[in-house]
Amino acid sequence: MDRFLKILFCASLILSSQSSILHSVQAQRPYEEVVQNRKVCFGTVVDGDTIPLYYLKEVKIESSSCLLTDKEIRNNKKLIRNVKLMLPFAREGKRRLDQLEVEIAKMPRGERKAAIKKAERQLLDDYGKDLKKYTFSQGLVLIKLIDRETGRTSYKIVDELRGRLRASFYQLFARLFGYNLKTGFDPEHNKNDDLINRIVISIDKGKL
Repeated sequence: MDRFLKILFCASLILSSQSSILHSVQAQRPYEEVVQNRKVCFGTVVDGDTIPLYYLKEVKIESSSCLLTDKEIRNNKKLIRNVKLMLPFAREGKRRLDQLEVEIAKMPRGERKAAIKKAERQLLDDYGKDLKKYTFSQGLVLIKLIDRETGRTSYKIVDELRGRLRASFYQLFARLFGYNLKTGFDPEHNKNDDLINRIVISIDKGKL
């Protein structure tokens, strides 16, 4: 896997965290925080009663029809292998992204940039050598899985944070390597994305 893909992998995760901090922190307040060494919970008043207010994570319910059939498993061995190889990278990236968001949310704006750069260097140190050995097709799967886990395309991330001109330049550069930063993960309208999604679900359900 070439150097550009390593940079794209790290940039997608790091820039996703920065963008979500700038656009979503206030809209998604935590349900509790510490005030003067005491934990305070948010609440709402309903018919004169004060009720604690908690924000729950989204839960996806998958039917058994999402699992791969035995025939599909036989016909897609290469893609299944690639998804199995790349999924741990995407999942670990999402975990670090969530952790970074929590840390940055507590920092003054002036300290966020340095924290993001530090996290980027750490990602490169941890995954740079491993990513070198993977192929172009595996890199494409990784980009799809990052979009699946974070819900953001790389082009949109750069556009929001760096501007349209910078995003267009990155897109042009990516095209030279055969990548498209505007391509998101769309299992509802893209058959290959749907197959990748069902492979991930089958892995999570223990069928693969």
